[in-house]
Amino acid sequence: MGLFTVEGVVYEPAENVNLGPNSTEQYIRANVKAPRMAGFLVKIFVWFLESSIFGPLLLHFLKRNNLIHKLVSNADIQESPIYVPLHPFQEVKEEEEEKVKEIDKELTPAQRVGEAIKCLPKSECEDYKNKGFRRWTILDYSNAYSSGQLTPLTVAERIIEGIGESNKDKMAFFINFSAEDIIRQASDSTFRYQKGEQISVLDGVPIAVKDEIDCTPYPTTGGTKWLHKVRECKEDAYSVMCLRSCGAIIIGKTNMHELGAGTSGINPHYGATRNPYDKGRIAGGSSSGSAAVVASGLCPVALGVDGGGSVRMPAALCGVVGFKPTFGRVPHAGVIPLNWTVGMVGVLAGTIEDAFITYAAISGKHPLDQLSNILPATQYFPLLNSSSPISNMKLAVYWEWFNDCSDEIRICCSNALDQLYKNYGWKVTEVTIPDIEAMRLAHYVTIGTESTTSLSSYLQNLNYSELGWDVRVALSVYGAFSGKDYVKAQKLRNRMMQFHNKIFGIADVIVTPTTGVTAYPILNDTAKTGELDYINGAALVRYQIAGNFLGLPAITVPVGYDKKGLPIGLQFIGRPWSEPTLLHIASSMQGMCISDYRRPQVFYDLLKD
Repeated sequence: MGLFTVEGVVYEPAENVNLGPNSTEQYIRANVKAPRMAGFLVKIFVWFLESSIFGPLLLHFLKRNNLIHKLVSNADIQESPIYVPLHPFQEVKEEEEEKVKEIDKELTPAQRVGEAIKCLPKSECEDYKNKGFRRWTILDYSNAYSSGQLTPLTVAERIIEGIGESNKDKMAFFINFSAEDIIRQASDSTFRYQKGEQISVLDGVPIAVKDEIDCTPYPTTGGTKWLHKVRECKEDAYSVMCLRSCGAIIIGKTNMHELGAGTSGINPHYGATRNPYDKGRIAGGSSSGSAAVVASGLCPVALGVDGGGSVRMPAALCGVVGFKPTFGRVPHAGVIPLNWTVGMVGVLAGTIEDAFITYAAISGKHPLDQLSNILPATQYFPLLNSSSPISNMKLAVYWEWFNDCSDEIRICCSNALDQLYKNYGWKVTEVTIPDIEAMRLAHYVTIGTESTTSLSSYLQNLNYSELGWDVRVALSVYGAFSGKDYVKAQKLRNRMMQFHNKIFGIADVIVTPTTGVTAYPILNDTAKTGELDYINGAALVRYQIAGNFLGLPAITVPVGYDKKGLPIGLQFIGRPWSEPTLLHIASSMQGMCISDYRRPQVFYDLLKD
């Protein structure tokens, strides 16, 4: 890392740092010094924080005590800042060429979905009754409709019934849904099937959308009670438009942590989204509702937005797949611009195959999206039906970081790595990734600064009583970051990008647990105020940050459960534009674990006869 001075760290130039297993770089654990607070204690804390007398002093203390001053603000960093994590396009490696299919980026969403289907294994279309519990897939829905076994209208009626049941159980999956709109879409889809004119395999498939993404006829609340009043939803976001053009049924807007400013999914306005594996525990944030509805079987796929693990984290806690593509791969048009350079539309799904199909639909080119227009004319899809896996894959692991989690997660994820070696011969390459805690803090500065800047025109005239108490704390901290803090954070972004590029020169992916802890309990004192639990929060985001801060693709796969039956996820972080490799590896991992998947406590069996 470098030498500690009175003011801050003096970082050695990135090019001189040894990233091998014998590196002298020290792993620094998250130095979070803040007690858990909820209820009346949070209100007192907010009063002090928003005080013109006590607030500045308290904020200075918080930043200093959690190492932001030492590792970011006052650090001596030689690298120049990089403000947007764009990466030059990389062609697939020679050993992967036979495992991918080249796709014209000008294809329509339905055409891209058709190409994705050609890449799937034949077994995906077969009955899986003998494979243990597994959620119904997109192809299961499509086959049920095509065979006449069920109609989209019948499924829509079951969905509406299921949402009603979830509301009675206070699962808080949705912020908004319209039974009338669901029936209308399902009726149109049923008519298309009756005429034999279905648009794609997504026709009639129920998909939910996080309430951070524009989707008519619903307002976009961002988990608040006020944002939709000052920011009108006029049309579908690009990703929603793509899904509709494939015939998908949008079943509603899912609950989320207010403004994406937390990791628990506890929302004082719309309720705490509850984990289908244990109704007394969190679903994770901020795409909490999207993860929970997929886990519960109400839909095979949901869209989320991942700004700091907000897709992968709740996916892991709820036992489903969470996939965040490379920055710029999915157009961001129609998403609340809470964080421009770290946020990304992602997919939550019951299986890798369903995540892939949905990714194929939404990863196109938007005429008004500058990022999507600089991408190459082709992209690659993984051939998941390949008779043999890619050989000689190298999995990078930084063991000190990998093991910084609960014992049950460490053992489960280590066993999963062993299985990859035993089944495919994929070897672990031991590496060192310096400055991980500094990267977490730099990301926090970045996402906080971008969020408050994005919302600044709204917050000036907002009555703060409309905000949740935990979000008021977050916005106070975010607003305390200076221009110097932000620029130093971007210098660290450059530094960390150099480290990761070096690692991807010797390995195909970096492997970590997805979270440091499994889903923790929802306590009664959180209902009206939310909660501040920065220790658990830091554990939940521990392995998430590189995907967002550095714009890298990442995916989480369910690989087991702890002693309480709570899901555990394993994460693969890829080099830029390596979505085909990630999906291939994740599919191989899923194949070894899927027979052991468990049915959650709360599950809606929509295709059951």
